[in-house]
Amino acid sequence: MNRSDMPPDTAPAGTTSSLPGWRVALLFTVMLVTAAGNTAMQSVMPSIGTALKVEDFWISLAYTWSALLWMLCAPWWARRSDQRGRKAMMAIGLMGFISSFGLCGLALWLGLNGWLSGVATLLVFALCRSLYGGFGSAAPPAVQAYVASRTSREARTRSLSLISSSFGLGTVIGPALAPYFILPGLGLVGPFIAFTLIAVVTLFALRVWLPDDAPAYAARGDVMAAPFSANSESRAPIAPDAEPDDAAADDALPGDVAKLAWFDERMRPWLVAGLLGGHAQAAAMGIVGFLILDRMGLRANPGAGAGPIGIVLMAGAMATLFAQWGVIPTMRLGPRASCLLGMVIAAGGTALLAVAYDLHAITIAVALISLGFGLFRPGFTAGASLAVSRAEQGQSAGIVASVNGAGYIVAPAVGVWLYGHNPWVGFAVIELLCAAVIVLGLRSMTGDEELMQPRR
Repeated sequence: MNRSDMPPDTAPAGTTSSLPGWRVALLFTVMLVTAAGNTAMQSVMPSIGTALKVEDFWISLAYTWSALLWMLCAPWWARRSDQRGRKAMMAIGLMGFISSFGLCGLALWLGLNGWLSGVATLLVFALCRSLYGGFGSAAPPAVQAYVASRTSREARTRSLSLISSSFGLGTVIGPALAPYFILPGLGLVGPFIAFTLIAVVTLFALRVWLPDDAPAYAARGDVMAAPFSANSESRAPIAPDAEPDDAAADDALPGDVAKLAWFDERMRPWLVAGLLGGHAQAAAMGIVGFLILDRMGLRANPGAGAGPIGIVLMAGAMATLFAQWGVIPTMRLGPRASCLLGMVIAAGGTALLAVAYDLHAITIAVALISLGFGLFRPGFTAGASLAVSRAEQGQSAGIVASVNGAGYIVAPAVGVWLYGHNPWVGFAVIELLCAAVIVLGLRSMTGDEELMQPRR
């Protein structure tokens, strides 16, 4: 963590940490815009695939390369944020989103207007989408580390839940706005152009208003301070909200902190749970759009599918917000309790989705699934964060972001493939993944009270 990244401000009323409220809002917006754009895309892609006469499996597979790049690149970007500052990485992430989303929209427009074949359109789409996986992955770990480095251990679950909820709010806004962006001349690719422009405005605000936290000098700490005077302070000041027990760990510069292994013993149960639960969520949500087209009889009129899909995704997003803004803070759930309760609810929602054949039942099922994963994700994220020291937060954030991306490499495509061949097998696999997380949580996850003890 950069020493210049820790301003000596104190927490004003109404914030979750030492960050000023307007800064929290800006960080929230960075995450919200990308989430809104991506879920707007999810609400129109099943219809676009049907219009292109491409099988559902190939539409889902088009995301695979981007997800793989996300998994590989997120930890690297997190380490870069320790060296170059969080703001720089957030800007790179937004630029990755802007370039990817704009070019994806162009590729799909060319395909829908007959300039490219369906297969060529998907290949170009996948190539452009990889810009988001490679560069867009710089933003989430930087935002998470920015917030985690300024919150007390006791408040970290709620603080990270707030940041996670930006994704939830984005998933409400994206499907809600997507139908309004389907404009003459642009058609189903309108949401791509609209959210590209919104992200450009967000990038401008980030550049102008978020203070620059990049290191001013190449070396810091004892190397710089000791030679100049007898009373030079060899330690940079600790963040004002850092606990005394965290001070020793926080004194370490990023270069002095050992590289975290992917399955560091302290984080292992949380990361395994994140992988299993992430695959379950990616498979379940990957099926939803195609299931709606099938069960609502909309395959012959794909343009009409964006509305019902958007309604269902909005309901799911609102359930996610309820979990993260209502259930977690009201019930004061710790990471382990949040993970376990979330998986139980998600499993129940998946069972309902398997037998839902009208829009009302599908909406309720997706809301339950989203409520469950809305509890699970901040629980697993906070558990991984609390398992390591404050000085390791940047690396932890990168690994968590990588785990989140790993679920989208093959799970959506495999889930859609299984659904297309035998829906019951597809839903059974999702249920087994949820059950595995519950067993792991009961047997291996550290209890919430123990997690709150300081880590050195």
